[in-house]
Amino acid sequence: MPQISLYIDNKTLTKVQNAAKKQHTSISKWVAEQLRMKIDPSYPAHFEELFGAIKDATFQEPEEIHLSADLRRETL
Repeated sequence: MPQISLYIDNKTLTKVQNAAKKQHTSISKWVAEQLRMKIDPSYPAHFEELFGAIKDATFQEPEEIHLSADLRRETL
């Protein structure tokens, strides 16, 4: 398997180490997974099943705001 070298500052390295430790994985596997998610993002398994899952009477679509209520934009 190919290898890659990264040059990062100590603050970032500490964050990476903590994130990998939190997920009980190696730094290499954690970084590889982050790269995969960034390059080829995907939704979690069964994500599409969430559509229409909220059955709460208080959950309502807000009224559409008319464009006249928008702020005047600065001319560039």
